Amino acid sequence: MSQFTYSVIVAEDEELLLTNLVQKIQNTQLGFEVLGTAQTGKKALELVKMHSPDLVITDIKMPIMDGIELLDAIHLTFPTIRFIIISGFSDFDYAKQAIRLKVNDYLLKPIDSEELYTSLLKIKTDLDLERSSYETFFSLSSLNTSKEHIAEMLKEYIVHHYTSEINLNLIASSMNYSSSYLTKLFVQHYNCTPSKYIITLRLQKARHLLLHHPELSIRQIGELVGYQDQGYFSRIFKKQQGVSPFDYREQSVNA
Repeated sequence: MSQFTYSVIVAEDEELLLTNLVQKIQNTQLGFEVLGTAQTGKKALELVKMHSPDLVITDIKMPIMDGIELLDAIHLTFPTIRFIIISGFSDFDYAKQAIRLKVNDYLLKPIDSEELYTSLLKIKTDLDLERSSYETFFSLSSLNTSKEHIAEMLKEYIVHHYTSEINLNLIASSMNYSSSYLTKLFVQHYNCTPSKYIITLRLQKARHLLLHHPELSIRQIGELVGYQDQGYFSRIFKKQQGVSPFDYREQSVNA
């Protein structure tokens, strides 16, 4: 078993269940570190923005902001975060929404320790493989480690892989830096965050495909530029361009 560690935010509105769940996570000894806990979706979102964790485990039913709303909000800014949803009942409608949001697992209360272990092990295995691939590219053993070169390396990686999922947390870990430090270096040299740069490249490519490839559907274009969820792609596109991908194409055709 690898010694890589990964960060977790846990959200559950019942305090006793929250404490019990944190203990069960620690008992797995899989290297998941709970950085914070929350009893509302709003507080959980604040913790996610503060810590940018690798994994969020959240109850579906919570006050102020429920688990589905929480995941939807996180997806817009942190698309690589893994999710486990927990629920006190088997609800098909909630399950469908969880699938739409591409959660990694959906566990029913009371949480079975073996089921939790299996779920966390699968997530850890995926994260380990992803991190190993970054370590191959970002190995610094024989490379110039100046701040400028580190920023250049990250930019080069993004340029060549922006159509794939890019996990800044794992890239930073593979280089023995924090994601906040890596982001700071990138901003210093390129005046934007790595996440913003990824979005810029993806939408630049998306605009080109929308204008010059009418045979491609909106879903296909989203997938080609790195968004596997059409709804998420459309929300990001509209947020940046002011119009949906469909309207952007229609306006260009009628111009």
